Amino acid sequence: MEEKTGLLEQPRPRAGKFRWRLPAALVLSFVALTALPIPIPHRLGGGEPAEPIPSPPTAPPESDELAWRDISPSRTLKWHPCYEGEYECARLDVPMDWIDPTDEQRVVLAVIRLAAVNKDDYRGPVFFNPGGPGGSGIWALRDHGKFIQTIVGDNHDVITFDPRGIGASVPRIECWDSIQQRHVWDLQDVGVIDSHPGVLYDAYARAGAESQVCEKALNSSGILHHSSTASHARDMLEILHQLGEEKLKYWGFSYGTVLGGTFAGLYPDKIDRLVSDGNVDYKEWYHAEHINFIRDADKIMNAFYDLCHRAGPDECALYEPSPSAIRERVEGLLEKLRKYPVLVPAGDDGPEVPELVTYSKVKKYISTTLYRPHYFFKPFAEVALALEKGDGRPFYDHLLAGSPPFSSLCAAETVPPTVPLTGLDEGTEDAFPGIMCADGDGSNHTVENFEDYARRLREISTSAGATNVLFRIACVGRTIRPKWRFAGPFEGNTSFPILFVANMADNVTPLVSARNNSAGFGNSVVMIQNSYGHTTLSSPSTCTAQRIRAYFQNGTVPEPDTECEPDALPFGLPAPGVKTLDGGELSVAIHELSRRATWVVRKGVF
Repeated sequence: MEEKTGLLEQPRPRAGKFRWRLPAALVLSFVALTALPIPIPHRLGGGEPAEPIPSPPTAPPESDELAWRDISPSRTLKWHPCYEGEYECARLDVPMDWIDPTDEQRVVLAVIRLAAVNKDDYRGPVFFNPGGPGGSGIWALRDHGKFIQTIVGDNHDVITFDPRGIGASVPRIECWDSIQQRHVWDLQDVGVIDSHPGVLYDAYARAGAESQVCEKALNSSGILHHSSTASHARDMLEILHQLGEEKLKYWGFSYGTVLGGTFAGLYPDKIDRLVSDGNVDYKEWYHAEHINFIRDADKIMNAFYDLCHRAGPDECALYEPSPSAIRERVEGLLEKLRKYPVLVPAGDDGPEVPELVTYSKVKKYISTTLYRPHYFFKPFAEVALALEKGDGRPFYDHLLAGSPPFSSLCAAETVPPTVPLTGLDEGTEDAFPGIMCADGDGSNHTVENFEDYARRLREISTSAGATNVLFRIACVGRTIRPKWRFAGPFEGNTSFPILFVANMADNVTPLVSARNNSAGFGNSVVMIQNSYGHTTLSSPSTCTAQRIRAYFQNGTVPEPDTECEPDALPFGLPAPGVKTLDGGELSVAIHELSRRATWVVRKGVF
C-alpha cells in the first residue's frame, strides 16, 4: 500500500524495468486508483514517537541486481544464494491452469526466502504478502523482511513470492508495448471526477479503452484467464508443499488479506497461523461492490482537524482556535484552487517545465495523506499553508523533487513480459485491474451505473469519495473471465483461529470489514489498534507487535476486541497510556517496519 531524509524512504535507482516518476497529477491519480508503487518523498517533518527509541539497525547492503533469468525454472524448489548471499531464491514452474494443467501453458514464480537465524528452535516458514494486487513480494522482503522476521520470531524462515503476473514472475501482466507508450497514455489522465463537468464520462471512456489495450496485449499469453486470487492461493499451497509443510503460517496486508482469506476459504484445514492486517471485505471484493471501503475515510480527515488543533501552532501549520476553523481553511483552499491553480515555475532547482498545482492534484494528495497520518499529517499542513500563500514549491518538493529528467524516458528500455525483471521493482501496475476484475463478478457496468456509484461514494466520504470512483471503473470493458474464480464461502472453523487486526479508522479497509470477515470464521478474533490509516503499520505499536509475536510463537490468540494503543499520535502527540518505549528489538523493528511500510500506500489494496 522513499527518501531517507525524514521518516519516509525514496526508492533507490533501480536497474531493469525503468521506474518513471510521473507528474503530480498522474502520481496521485494512480495512488487513488491502485496505490501501487509511487515515490512520495518526505521533506517537511512528521509524527515522532512519544519517547525516542534507539536507531534501528542499518538495512542490509542493497544489491538490486539479480539475473533471475539465469536461474533455471524447475518443478521442484531449488534454492540459489541471492542478493549478496543473505537470501535464497528459486524459480518454480507451475501450471497456468490448476483446473486442467498442461505442459504447454506454464507460469514461473519467483520465490525468495530469508532463512531463520535461530536453528535450534526452528518453527518453520512464515509467508507474507505486501498487498496490491500487484505488489512484489521480492521487493518487499528485500526492503523490510528482516523487520518482519524480528516480529514473528527469528526461529522462522520468512518466505514470499512475486504472484503470477507480477515482477520477476512470468508471464507478467503488462498492457503496453513500451514504457514510452505507457507514459503517453498516462499524460491523458482526466483528473478527479468532481473537478470539472463531464470528467466521469471521460474516465469511463478512458477505462474502456485501456481494457481493450490490455486484453489485446495479453490474450496470447493466457495469463488473464488464470489471474484470479484462487490461482494465487493454489500457487502458495504448491510452494508450501514443496517445502514439505502441511499447514500455512501467513501474514497478509491489505490485498494480502484477500489472498489469505481465499486460502482459508479453499483450505480451512491447512491454517497454522494467519494474521489478516488491513482487511478488504471479502463480499465487497468478490461481488465488485466497492462501496463501504471508504466508510472510515472522513473519520481520519476529522482526526486531522482535531489533532492539528490539539498540537498547536508550533506543530501544525494550519492551526486555528477550533477544529471547525481548520476544516474551513482546507475547504477554502480547495475551492480557491478550482479557479486559481498555483504555478510552480520551471527553474534550475525546480521542475523542467512549469507545474500547475490544481484542485485535482491536491484532492488526490489529501486522499493519499489519509493512508499514513502518523507520517503525512504534519507535512500536509505545511504544504497546504504554502498553497494558501500561492507558493507551490513545497508541494513540488514533497511529491516530485528528484524525478529523473524527461530525457531518461527516451532511453528507457522495456523488459518483455516473458522475461523476469532484473532489478527490484515495487510492483506491476497493470496487475491491479487484471486481478481485481478477474475476482469480480463480471457485471456489465454502464455509464449510468457509474453515475450512481459516484454519487454514493461522494455521499459516504467528502474527503476521499471523488478520488476513489476510479477504483471500480477500471473494470469497464473487461470481457476475459477467469477459468477458476472462488468467491466463497468464507466460513467455518479453520484448523487454527485467524487473527484479524485493524485500525479503529482505516481509509480503505475499515474496521467493519475485519468484523464482517471474522463473522464467517467462527473461531477467529478481531484485535483493534487505536490509530488511523491503512493497516496497523500506518502507525507503529509495540503493543500490537507483541501480540502478533505471541500469536506466531506460542499460538496465543488475543481475547476478542483486544485493543492496542499506538506508540504515538500524529504531530508527535503522546498516545494514551504510552509514556516510554522499552527500546528493545521489538520496538525498534515495528518502528522501522512502519517507517518503511510505504507499500501500504503504494502497493496496499487501493
